[in-house]
Amino acid sequence: MEDKRFKKNDSGFVCANCGNEVPPLGYSSRNHCPKCLCSLHLDVMPGDRAADCGGIMRPVRSEPDPKKGFIIIHRCEKCGAERRNKAAKDDDMKKLIRLTAGQQ
Repeated sequence: MEDKRFKKNDSGFVCANCGNEVPPLGYSSRNHCPKCLCSLHLDVMPGDRAADCGGIMRPVRSEPDPKKGFIIIHRCEKCGAERRNKAAKDDDMKKLIRLTAGQQ
């Protein structure tokens, strides 16, 4: 049976898109760069690092959520997969708002 539970993986990284040095988040798994909001297509299920793709996941829009704050929708440049990720406390708020308004 497939394990579909979230796996915490909160390590820092250097953003493959903008080169920003991203520290661990500290309270959950770090998924994307707080500066450019890009991610890498590494997971099949959150935190598992089981995806073979490795493409850059670009933020294509964000949606406000009354309980979770903003949800960022990323699309992989390589394979086209889309994933939803909760915005982090240190994310660039101006970029989140522009994405919500449909601007990139």
